[in-house]
Amino acid sequence: MRRNELGDLAAFVAVADELSFRTAAERLGVTPSALSHTIRQIEERHGVQLFNRTTRKVSLTSAGERLLGRVRPAMDEIAGAVQALDVERQRPFGRLSLLATPGAVPAVITPIWARYLAAYPDVQLEVMVDPGHHDLAAEGFDAAIGRREWAGADMIAVRVTGPRRGVFVASPAYLARRGQPRAWDDLARHNCIRQRGSDGALIPWQLEHKGRTHSVEPGGQIVVNDTQLGLQAALDGIGIALAVEWFVDPYLRSGQLSRVLDAFTPSVEGLYVYYPRQRHPPAALRALIDMIRSTSELGPARSRSG
Repeated sequence: MRRNELGDLAAFVAVADELSFRTAAERLGVTPSALSHTIRQIEERHGVQLFNRTTRKVSLTSAGERLLGRVRPAMDEIAGAVQALDVERQRPFGRLSLLATPGAVPAVITPIWARYLAAYPDVQLEVMVDPGHHDLAAEGFDAAIGRREWAGADMIAVRVTGPRRGVFVASPAYLARRGQPRAWDDLARHNCIRQRGSDGALIPWQLEHKGRTHSVEPGGQIVVNDTQLGLQAALDGIGIALAVEWFVDPYLRSGQLSRVLDAFTPSVEGLYVYYPRQRHPPAALRALIDMIRSTSELGPARSRSG
């Protein structure tokens, strides 16, 4: 089939439907003379007359009727396929593959995923948890959830949570044994559970007090590269851990961990969903972003470029 032949056939069907070049031209958004020229080209190219034309009437020839009988089902099928694409664009559907940092899972995914999957039963949600930076397009992810700085210049980033507080925690058994720290310099006398970032460097502890920020490198016997593992060390009475509040809330409510240095807790930037700029976000992703933002009281999503 020639490149423009599908358009020519659509023009033929429009004239056959309306039996009027003027009405068909209005339907197609072209001039009657341009439409008449198209039909004439089809007839000349194939050496057959498709329409009988008089000053008052347009009718199909027998060849035109045969062509219409074969072409219309195919054109209806094409129109249905295009309409299905529009429906799919509006309705969450298919696989949604996400990359999430460990902190994003309890913060934004597990609080809403049961409600999300119940609301959109045609979506298959796939979540990979990894603290490292990945090439989303190359690895087949639709989007990632993490810190703002991980969204490159070629990304659209949408904030889905507001800032949260960091929380210093320790087990009641540890505090009974080692005492309660009262000021940030008391950390020098405590066993602190440190964490390495994805770049391999130890993450400093930021403490905030009366508008001032202190960056400290506390000592300790154990270093981990996973927040949940650090919390497990705190639960086991090894020392003091620092984590974002959404990680530690269940342990604080159960009494397994206690807050320390509450006057010095740092602020932690919120989380973002980001995805490649060149990709049109699927309806499943747009619905997920909206549900996360409504849960975190941020309201309708507004995209920000990287």
